[in-house]
Amino acid sequence: MKIKWLSIGLVATTILVITACSKLPNNVSADASSSGKQVEVVVNGSITVTLDSNATTGYSWELTGISDTGVLQKTDNKYEAPTSGLVGAGGKEVWTFQTLAAGTTTLSMEYSQPWAGGQKAAKNFTLTIISKYAAK
Repeated sequence: MKIKWLSIGLVATTILVITACSKLPNNVSADASSSGKQVEVVVNGSITVTLDSNATTGYSWELTGISDTGVLQKTDNKYEAPTSGLVGAGGKEVWTFQTLAAGTTTLSMEYSQPWAGGQKAAKNFTLTIISKYAAK
């Protein structure tokens, strides 16, 4: 009986150690299929969000919010033109963020025509980021 409990305790401890030592990613990539989900990343890690965009239609992605700017900041965004060479073809917008501290924050973006009278929020993107210190 004691051996059974000792075995169970050893297995539980092993699982706990493996889980605690799991390495968080330094870099996380997200796309439209990630919207509404959550990701975990190490503090001082980066998140790259790549979303379809078509500048020829006047639409672009706009950062509408970071719920906790003490946890996450935007570091870059750029438009990558289509490689097909077709007139009117869409490209991609690539947004890069860095985690600053441990915590949870939600990133919100909208695909809109930014001028007065333009269509707002044709698409939405949200991502919850959980930033943690790496296990030592």
